[in-house]
Amino acid sequence: MKILWMAWKDIKNPYAGGAEVVNGQLAQRLVRDGHEVIFLVRGFADAPKEETRHGYRIIRVGDFHSVYWEAYRYYKKHLQGWADLVIEEVNTIPFFCNWYVRERNILFFHQLCREIWFYEMGSFKGIFGYVAETIYLMLLGNRDVITVSDSSKRDLSRYGFKRNRIKVIGEGIELEPVTDLSLKKFEQPTMLSLGALRPMKRTDHIVRAFELAKKDLPNLRLVVAGDPSGNDKVRKVIEASPYRDSIEFLGKVSREKKIELMQRAHLVCVASVKEGWGLVVTEANSQGTPAVAYDIDGFRDSIRHGETGLLTEKNDPESLAKAVVSLLSDMERYAMMRKNGWEWSKEKTFEQSYADFLKAIAMPSLSGKGQEMKG
Repeated sequence: MKILWMAWKDIKNPYAGGAEVVNGQLAQRLVRDGHEVIFLVRGFADAPKEETRHGYRIIRVGDFHSVYWEAYRYYKKHLQGWADLVIEEVNTIPFFCNWYVRERNILFFHQLCREIWFYEMGSFKGIFGYVAETIYLMLLGNRDVITVSDSSKRDLSRYGFKRNRIKVIGEGIELEPVTDLSLKKFEQPTMLSLGALRPMKRTDHIVRAFELAKKDLPNLRLVVAGDPSGNDKVRKVIEASPYRDSIEFLGKVSREKKIELMQRAHLVCVASVKEGWGLVVTEANSQGTPAVAYDIDGFRDSIRHGETGLLTEKNDPESLAKAVVSLLSDMERYAMMRKNGWEWSKEKTFEQSYADFLKAIAMPSLSGKGQEMKG
């Protein structure tokens, strides 16, 4: 089968995130099973116009603003009629391929933006994005949809998509779960904030929660790791903190350092506005670290409250601090959640995600179960 995958970014884009990890892993397995896959995505500085990665082709057209028009032009000139299936992955703004693609096509959402518009665009521009999203969702047609969590499925059904045409696939993780839980943690209790410092991640809330929790846990420390590009707010908040000496700001870190931090921190703390799943939670669980998170879409799916981690009573720093203190003050409960999260993470493989994906597109694997693929 020939599959055209239209997406905003590919895994080599400097702003790639969890969505690109997922589509890349699925594409590898499609190629492994004998299918042809082409990604049509936007370009970025110094990127080759075309390359092959793990057997699938990546074609880059346009830029941040022009990719939608350029993807349409490229499709009409070079790819019209080529594919048996077109997957339209929606990251903020859709390609509206249902207006010009005649091949069978499926929508792939990780999440809707909704409140994120206001955090990323500001109040004035955000209202336009919020309203525009409501309108363009109605223009996408009555189509089959793939998403990654029950939260996203509920969100999509609120905006006109039929529940029986929305299929949920599991999120896999690239990291191998640790073999046991004997890895040594930092000597001092440590909160970890991990991920790009985008406004919608609300890392400043985590810094404030740390300051509040430290009043009850004097030895508590905070490690902040993530790309700060274009967002100085978090750095300024850290510099102004009365507990600045107990905060380690690392900026963007390597994969190896990320794994080390996940293994050695006591908790990963997340305060996003909205997520599709919350991949960092499952990754941290796989390395023996439970999560404390805001009670929002995505984290409600990746955290089993009271079993693998904690969701806050309210989505504010005070509640986040309360949850941190509660968990780190009860080491028996902490050990239980740590073990439960670790065990659950073992089920979150890309082989299972791929099996879900094949069912969602009603396409059996050409080679049966295939061979296990890692990372």
